[in-house]
Amino acid sequence: MTTGEGLRRVETTGRGRAQPLAEQAPIASVPDRPLDLVLLAAVLALVAIGTIEIFSSSAVYALKKSGDGSLFLKRQIIWVAIGMVALWFGVATDHRWLRKWSHGLLLAAIGALVAVLFFGATINAARRWFVIGPLSVQPVEVAKLAMVAYLAHSLTRKADRLRLFTVGFVPHLLVCSIMMVLLLLQPDLGSCLLLAATTLTMLFVAGTKTSYILLAVLGAAPVVYHFVVGTPWRMQRFLAYFNPEAFSDGVAYQIIQARIAVGSGGATGMGLGDGRQQLGYMPEGHSDFIMASIGEELGFAGVFAVLALFAVIVWRGGRAALGAREPFGAYLAFGITLGTALQALINFGVVLGLLPAKGITLPFVSYGGSSLVMSLFLAGILLNVGRAAPPAAARRRELVNLIGARRRKRRAVVACA
Repeated sequence: MTTGEGLRRVETTGRGRAQPLAEQAPIASVPDRPLDLVLLAAVLALVAIGTIEIFSSSAVYALKKSGDGSLFLKRQIIWVAIGMVALWFGVATDHRWLRKWSHGLLLAAIGALVAVLFFGATINAARRWFVIGPLSVQPVEVAKLAMVAYLAHSLTRKADRLRLFTVGFVPHLLVCSIMMVLLLLQPDLGSCLLLAATTLTMLFVAGTKTSYILLAVLGAAPVVYHFVVGTPWRMQRFLAYFNPEAFSDGVAYQIIQARIAVGSGGATGMGLGDGRQQLGYMPEGHSDFIMASIGEELGFAGVFAVLALFAVIVWRGGRAALGAREPFGAYLAFGITLGTALQALINFGVVLGLLPAKGITLPFVSYGGSSLVMSLFLAGILLNVGRAAPPAAARRRELVNLIGARRRKRRAVVACA
């Protein structure tokens, strides 16, 4: 066999098929980085703010509902405790296990979305929850993780074929469409659009042709139009976005109360526990509209602080993605960061009246069991990806190896007697 610096043997698997170039690139053996304390502090600060505000904004409502003003606080503390275990598990476990189990997790998530349609509890005309005693679980939270893990694994494996329509685009869009249909049957249009936006953005970043993505958006537009115009209560929400006063006694009631709350807070707020909208005027002030409660009691300063903490999460999450040791970790960190950012932006937009009303929680802050636990688990995975990232010098060597692998052409192995 000939030797030389310029001659490299291409590893093959199965029937001589070359391995994906992203998998051929060697990974430098370097020690783990320290835990990203900035990201961890931002996450814990949001959880602390949310827990305090949940008690402040729900005390009167809980007292009227059950006679115990601390009912929601007690439940939230239980979920926070479970979430902290999930956070620790995400940090302590190598994130690459998700690559091995990505397809199994995806099938389990789809199965849960199907099961909730038959065995789930109906709350506010939607069947989205499995109710276990006083606690409720939304399978869509698992579906978000499953979709991101599947995309990260598939985009890594198909690194050199992502621009092919039938390989890099259709399979991912098909899986996403199945989940979207199941979410629309609940119905949950908000999570459906969030999942679609995350999927298409990850495909765009991975290198899928922009024309394919535009084709998918244009194809989905009539479907979204049908689900909005063809559903009376969704159409009312859409009209209330332009003229909320006309629907002040119905679908726009919560929006108007949220605006009053935010406007009453001023620069520094009315103080914890002194918010007036919490006296029965805004019953969802501890869950989907918790930012309105923060704006009333902590003012612009509190709203800005929450925004700044989410900006820190996006910054550190992007840093973890860019410095990931392998492509799967990079896609996984990017997908988690993107999903968290989009969900927070939608929630902010709804509360501030910039988007039509939609029931989407604010990650780490809103009251909610499965949402909080899954958000903390995803934060743990993000911390694990960032912790496994190699130092700058080693990362540069790895990138050189990866680029070299992409540029090298397959060469024949020459044998000599």
